[in-house]
Amino acid sequence: MRHNQYEKKFDFVKEPELFTKDTEKDLLSFCLGGTLYMPATREFYRNVTDKRIPGLTSMVMCFEDAIDESKVPEAEDNAVKNLKEIKDGMESGAIDPEDMPLMFMRARNPEQFRELIEKIDPELLGLLTGFVFPKFTSKNGKEYFDLLAEANEKSTDVLYGMPILESKQIAFKETRFDELLAMKSITDANMDKVLNIRVGGTDFSSAFGVRRGIDYSIYDIMTVRDCLLDILNVFGRENEYVVSGPVWEYFLANKDMKFEKNQGASLQSSLLKRKRLIDVAIDGLLREVILDRANGFIGKTAIHPTHIKYINAMLTVTEEEYDDAVQILNTSGGVVKSANANKMNEINPHRSWARKIYNRARAYGVVKDETEYLSYIAQTDLK
Repeated sequence: MRHNQYEKKFDFVKEPELFTKDTEKDLLSFCLGGTLYMPATREFYRNVTDKRIPGLTSMVMCFEDAIDESKVPEAEDNAVKNLKEIKDGMESGAIDPEDMPLMFMRARNPEQFRELIEKIDPELLGLLTGFVFPKFTSKNGKEYFDLLAEANEKSTDVLYGMPILESKQIAFKETRFDELLAMKSITDANMDKVLNIRVGGTDFSSAFGVRRGIDYSIYDIMTVRDCLLDILNVFGRENEYVVSGPVWEYFLANKDMKFEKNQGASLQSSLLKRKRLIDVAIDGLLREVILDRANGFIGKTAIHPTHIKYINAMLTVTEEEYDDAVQILNTSGGVVKSANANKMNEINPHRSWARKIYNRARAYGVVKDETEYLSYIAQTDLK
């Protein structure tokens, strides 16, 4: 797979790199981007064989919130059937392994995770990149990772885990830090198998009986922002983990959705001034991704196919950012003037930032400057 391939004629300063589920973990953890969640009752193999969703590079088959509990056995059988279809397609040559999106399964709970492991044959397990652990807590976290170890013993290939931090123990301040530190001790013990830390903005909102409107970002909801801040404080230190941003809930997608050109404009300036770019839902998504990036989140849960290209386009890196990152990573210490001669690059304090920018650039590509975001989105939307 390769990100941001909608418009072949777009002139990247540096092209996004090819990645597969076998890519080294340090880069792969940056490659999830807009990860599409879908009910495990769907025929998801067609998204792979027929390439029905443009830009789909990572997807999660969900057995939890996306389906009714009564449909779990049906969903398990359906998942096995779909994995068999994908395997058959790969063996026949109809599916190129390099075109395979990263595939995950979100188990309902540890008990259902065990059922999945028992039900899926080793060669089918090996098609997956890993599993998502909902409602991950200090009470069930070790069990999730013990089961992941069992799955890896059975699988023909490496399987990763992605805990979702969304419990009330994190939402409520009196238990939050003890819970976060206890969970981190579990993930630290299994760090080689943790591909990503994910967060549940909807569950945090539910704990306080609030919901962000289409004109707001999750960062405007103070109680939820507080949770996200502390998660980043614990898990985002020194780039120990890649933490993915919360889902954006709104979509107004239709075939007539058009980009309103704003030539030479700054994307950030346009969004902050509330100049319409696409529609209120997509503009809200873009605005929130800007804030995700600023706070250190990489990637975002997507619940609608139209969200994927916007999330991934926004994760590209500008040439100035890339040049600064390369300069910092290639300098042993001290303070140097940036390549653009417009800022100070203090080598040791900025090194952690530089590593993150460099990996984002490898995964999503480098564009000339911020106006290129608008240019790229315009080209992909007007097709």
